[in-house]
Amino acid sequence: MTSTALPLLTILGVIPLVGALVVMFVGERLARVLALAFSLVTLAGALYMAAIFDRGAPEQFQFAEVHSWIPQFGVSYALGADGMTLAMIVMAAILVPVCIVAAWHDTPMVGGRHHRGYFAWMLVLETMMIGVFAATDVFLFYVFFEAMLIPVYFLINNYGGANRSAAALKFLLFSLAGGLIMLVAVIAVYVFGPGGAQGFLITNLTGLALNPIAENLLFLGFFIAFAVKAPMWPVHTWLPDAATAARPATAVLLVGVLDKVGTYGMIRFCLQMFPNASQWATPVVIVLALISIIYGAVLAIGSRDMMRLIAYTSVSHFGYIVLGIFAMTSVGMTGSVLYMVNHGFSTAALFLIAGMLVARHGSKDVRDYGGWQRVTPVLAGTFLVAGMSGLALPGLGSFVSEFLVMMGTFQRYPIAAVISSVGIILAATYILLLYMRVFTGPAPGSRLVEVDGAVSYDDGDPHGHTDHAPEATASTTATDGGAHAAQSGEWPRPLVPRPRVCPSLTSTAGRSSSWHRSSCCSCCSGSTPSRFSTSSIPPSPGRSPTWASPTPPPPPGP
Repeated sequence: MTSTALPLLTILGVIPLVGALVVMFVGERLARVLALAFSLVTLAGALYMAAIFDRGAPEQFQFAEVHSWIPQFGVSYALGADGMTLAMIVMAAILVPVCIVAAWHDTPMVGGRHHRGYFAWMLVLETMMIGVFAATDVFLFYVFFEAMLIPVYFLINNYGGANRSAAALKFLLFSLAGGLIMLVAVIAVYVFGPGGAQGFLITNLTGLALNPIAENLLFLGFFIAFAVKAPMWPVHTWLPDAATAARPATAVLLVGVLDKVGTYGMIRFCLQMFPNASQWATPVVIVLALISIIYGAVLAIGSRDMMRLIAYTSVSHFGYIVLGIFAMTSVGMTGSVLYMVNHGFSTAALFLIAGMLVARHGSKDVRDYGGWQRVTPVLAGTFLVAGMSGLALPGLGSFVSEFLVMMGTFQRYPIAAVISSVGIILAATYILLLYMRVFTGPAPGSRLVEVDGAVSYDDGDPHGHTDHAPEATASTTATDGGAHAAQSGEWPRPLVPRPRVCPSLTSTAGRSSSWHRSSCCSCCSGSTPSRFSTSSIPPSPGRSPTWASPTPPPPPGP
């Protein structure tokens, strides 16, 4: 280990914790400003550590700190960082201020306070995330591993949406169950280890000559806890509920950072301390990873809840990460670490954009959307880029990581690599379907109109609702009709009136539009100004719209 004069990792973890205490004792308006300021200071510290990190150092951990904590039980306060640790810390430090800005106006009233509690818990969570990634003592890692549950539970239970209590409790029970199994393994590994005042240090527990049965059992104790956190099939069911009930900013930290603790722990503890047991369990783990890839993608395709859909995509993505880890190749391992970072940012973008849509429209159901790219083109483009990153489009960062994972897997397990390629097709399916249903096509409530011989959709309200505002009478004009409309309770007619909609546009298929304009009714012939409207499109943009049209008139006589 390479130590420094200043305990940089401790300082980095203490900054957000101090910020949480300060935020709790200031006014509501100042709370979020201070929370953002402390998170930015933490980010600056993380970037400074990344800048001075020595990539050629022979030691495994840099910025090392080792202090005796409970010497009777071999527990030390030991922190350190290698390249993977530093990447996870920098990712967390970047996402926390982004989430604070995203939640700037998205914190509900709890106990008469909007911002203080939410942002304080978020800063406490940042401290726990830094600690769990930097811990080089197994027992200290376990402490941070379990302490993370406290702020996440309150962020979901106190500030979440519908079914937040059930989702928070389910998350807590799953995590505690996995943590208790790991606690047994943590105690057992100390018993089998060298012991002493620093008996829980990772470096002292690496390379132990363990009985094969004991090593396999210890591996399972750690792996089950990490599989729950990752999450992997079949212990993934807590994630969709938690991500759906949580605020978008909370979901970003939950899926983008906290779930990485599971895959991080597999690399740091399972592979390093139990290499033989890891090889023994590799066939089963690869099968579970493949099931996670395909199962999560299929559930995402069939999901109607936007937030739940994104959570299911993460189950599929974590299958790729685990596959690369247990391929036992340097290429696959590099791809998995890079995948963790890329997934954190791409999933954060998807959750935050989906949260903006839900906040504006008031619904998480994908069927309630449609045509939003005409109203929010920048948001639609950003979502498309984030979605393309999620499906590993060439030219984006996630493509490199997914390619390395599959190439590393193909070197040792070609059949598994071929099966995992199905997930790429499914990923393109759920991302493009989601984009099509939300941003393209007609909006629910739009109407079919004809303008200069071309048939198109008139969306009305940009939020997807039909226009219920009363319209002006024919005598109201744009110049002198405004005052009359205000007095009579009517709305003034716009300068450019809406195109008139003929109800026979869809009821006489195969006949020319010019025939309709000249012969079908008075509105098309222009003799009498009038308006017609069709029935609204069903909520699901994917369904064929049914139009309520009157019986078409008979063709003109000779």
